[in-house]
Amino acid sequence: MQLSFDRMYQASLEKDVAFEGVFFTAVKTTGIFCRPSCRARKPKPENIEFFPTSKECILKGYRPCKVCRPLEQLDQTPDNIRQLLQNLADEPGLKIKDADLLLRGIEPHQIRRWFLKNHGITFHAYQRMFRINSAFKKIQQGESVSGAAFDAGFESLSGFGDSFKNIFGVSPKKSKAQRVIDLKRLETPLGTMYACAVEEGVCLLEFTDRKMLETEFLYLSRVLNATIVQGDNPHFATLEAQLKAYFDGQRQTFTVPLYMPGSAFQQSVWRILQEVPYGATRSYKDQAAALGKPEAIRAVANANGMNKISILVPCHRIIGADGSMTGYGGGIWRKQWLLEFERNNDR
Repeated sequence: MQLSFDRMYQASLEKDVAFEGVFFTAVKTTGIFCRPSCRARKPKPENIEFFPTSKECILKGYRPCKVCRPLEQLDQTPDNIRQLLQNLADEPGLKIKDADLLLRGIEPHQIRRWFLKNHGITFHAYQRMFRINSAFKKIQQGESVSGAAFDAGFESLSGFGDSFKNIFGVSPKKSKAQRVIDLKRLETPLGTMYACAVEEGVCLLEFTDRKMLETEFLYLSRVLNATIVQGDNPHFATLEAQLKAYFDGQRQTFTVPLYMPGSAFQQSVWRILQEVPYGATRSYKDQAAALGKPEAIRAVANANGMNKISILVPCHRIIGADGSMTGYGGGIWRKQWLLEFERNNDR
């Protein structure tokens, strides 16, 4: 049932946390939007309007409140789940059962629901994938199949072999020609993102609601002859630290290694794209001219659309020649936010 204006206004007056995520309060006189629970002084009813999403607030030209920070913790991982994931990263062979969850004060069905919603698999399936990923890397590094299996917490070689083949399509002994692409879910003030990385560097960074995301996953799997599996990667720690610094307004460039398979032309476009300065914008026409191919505007636009690494390879800085907002895989509202954020933090 749709909430009435009076009910939403009353909830905002009461700073009712039960309405978090249900609506946002936008103040016409200040151009700011807030959470329902914001502790800032409430304006008169005639000076506010309500929106169901932060996206709609931004599209209407409102800026996020600096008191309640309505964009932060968007789909954030709860602290208890964050701790579980850290435990798995520290000890990939760890097996956390329902009884272990209950001892931690966590309801197993809640964990199951969260993982199904955010990863498309149950928590136990996630753990199994994580353990398989760890074992795969050990086999690639020369460890025996049995040693890798038992280190990863598998109790039988047959069970390990079946699980391994279900994921990689080959037996552990025949996996030397295979690769793994590590997958991790990250959180940012603009929402959750998926990061993928291989030994050479980060190969994907996209918002989880990006259209065509499955197509990008399939492309990387095919081009790299690899299977995408939840797991840790040394590049993730650097990526997370640099993303945090970026959103804190403390970093304008990135040094985390990138690995971007593509045609020679695509890679030349992506290099030019990375040269667009923080806080600045360019058009497809500008990019084509920088490449020395002024006639290739459409091809440049297509290559930009094939970029799989958001923010670090800044497609959001490309606008129309007339100054209009062009398409952006993460959504125009995020593009607007990023451009305004960079302009405000450029120094």
